[in-house]
Amino acid sequence: MDRNADECARHCTDTDDPDFLHRRRFDRLGRMFGDDAIRALSDLRVAVFGLGGVGGYAAEALVRSAVGHLVLVDFDDICVTNMNRQLQAVEGTVGQPKASVLKDRLVTINPGARVEAVRKFYNPARSDALLCPPWPDAERFDWVVDCIDNFTAKAHLIASCRQRGIPVVSSMGAAGKIDPTCIKVTDLADAFACPMARELRKILRTRHDYPSSGPMGVTAVFSNEKRNWPRELRYDGGGGFRCPRGVTSEEHSSDTRAIIDGTAAYVTGAFGLACASVVVNRVALPFVAGAPPARSQKEDRMRAAASARRASETNS
Repeated sequence: MDRNADECARHCTDTDDPDFLHRRRFDRLGRMFGDDAIRALSDLRVAVFGLGGVGGYAAEALVRSAVGHLVLVDFDDICVTNMNRQLQAVEGTVGQPKASVLKDRLVTINPGARVEAVRKFYNPARSDALLCPPWPDAERFDWVVDCIDNFTAKAHLIASCRQRGIPVVSSMGAAGKIDPTCIKVTDLADAFACPMARELRKILRTRHDYPSSGPMGVTAVFSNEKRNWPRELRYDGGGGFRCPRGVTSEEHSSDTRAIIDGTAAYVTGAFGLACASVVVNRVALPFVAGAPPARSQKEDRMRAAASARRASETNS
C-alpha cells in the first residue's frame, strides 16, 4: 500500500464508532438522498431471486446502496460460460454455488450487511419458506427482485408476492439484446415488444387471476429492442450447447433449451442496475424533500471574500 492509500484508509477507518464508518461508506449516497434515507435503506429487507447476469448486478447495486438485509436465492453453480456477464464468475469460482460466492463478495462491500445465501430453485412447494425472511425481527420482505428466467416459477413468485403484499420488480428478457439504451421501466401490462413479458402476462392472467386489461401492478424492467438471433459457433462442431457439468437441476437446465441466446454484460448488468434503482428510489426519494441542501464551499468562499472587502472598505 502506497503512502497516499495508507493515509486514506486510516482517515476513513480510524475510529471505533461503527455508525461513523457506516456513514462514511455510504457518504456519496447520503449526499444524494439524505441521512434519513440511508437509515431506511439500512433497515430494508430485500430478496433477490435468480443470480445470473441480471440478478448479480441487482444484488450488488443494492448492497452498494446501503440496503442492510439481503437474501440471495439461486439453485445453480457457476459455469465457465457465465464469465462474460456474471459477477461471481471469475477464475477459481467455476463449479461453486452462485449464491454463496456472491454473498462472500457482497459482505466485503458492506461487512455490516446481513446477507444470506439460499441454494434453492424457487417453486410452489418452496414458496412459503423462501418468502419468509430468515431474521426473527421480520415478518415479510420489504421488496422482492425477480430475476428468474423460468416462466412458471417467475409467474408463481410474482403472484405469491401479491398475496403477501410484497412489492416486486421483475426483470424481463435481457438475452439477445445489445442496446442498453432500449431498457424501460413500466407496469408489466405496458412492456411491449418483449416475448417474455407477453408470455408472463398470459400465465398470470390464466393461472393467477390477474386482470385481462389495464395495469397489472407489477413493475417490469424490459427492453423494446428486437431480439438478435444467436450465431452458430465453430468450436462446438455444430453440436449446439451442452453444459459440461450435465443437468444441474431436474427442474431447470440449459440442456433443455431449444436454443441458447447470446448475452452481453453491458445489457444484463444494465437490467440488474435498473431493477435495483426501482427499489432504492422508491424507498429513498421520499426523504429528499426533508433533507437540507448542502452548502457550496465555493459560495462560502465568495461570501467570506465579499465580507472581507466590505470590512476593508469600512476601515479605510
